[in-house]
Amino acid sequence: MLVLASGSEIRASLLRASGLDFATDLPRIDEESMKLSLAAEDTKPRDIAEALAETKARKVAGRRPGDLVLGCDQVLDLGGRILSKPDTPETARAQLAALSGKRHLLHSAVVAHEGPAPVWRHVGTARLAMRPLSARYIDAYVARNWDSVRHAVGSYKLEEEGMRLFSAIDGDYFTVLGLPMLPLLSWLIDRGYLES
Repeated sequence: MLVLASGSEIRASLLRASGLDFATDLPRIDEESMKLSLAAEDTKPRDIAEALAETKARKVAGRRPGDLVLGCDQVLDLGGRILSKPDTPETARAQLAALSGKRHLLHSAVVAHEGPAPVWRHVGTARLAMRPLSARYIDAYVARNWDSVRHAVGSYKLEEEGMRLFSAIDGDYFTVLGLPMLPLLSWLIDRGYLES
């Protein structure tokens, strides 16, 4: 059985939209502590995303022998500084102010585990250019969208009003959403898990 080691509704909806049958199983790891520890060791943001994805997949695979487990993570990289999901509206406003008028990277990692070992991994990177945003717009945006953006790194969701924040995006749409679907589907087809 295919298992998604994530509680992310957008990742689950992407897998459902592609016609995959899967179960979900939450890995329950302390992501923020792991990020801080890896960052303190000067680990690159891209590698942090991959390490978190692998940890999630390994944790769930340990209790689901015989299943193919997908661990996923996304890290926002603003010139080497990592922005996580905001814990308060104030944090969301500060994140958007920091991103305003600048370019940043989104690293979306997926690692597949069977039993104790990873069998495949991929990290997709998208480059995004945010428009200059006024403090007034940021305040109104967060007020309108807080219930949704509190679950998103960088305090925006491209699939919602967040699309208005950007002037350019270089990269795969699915990578921006947090799961590089095209490489994943290609691997599942090559492996014989899916028909093409």
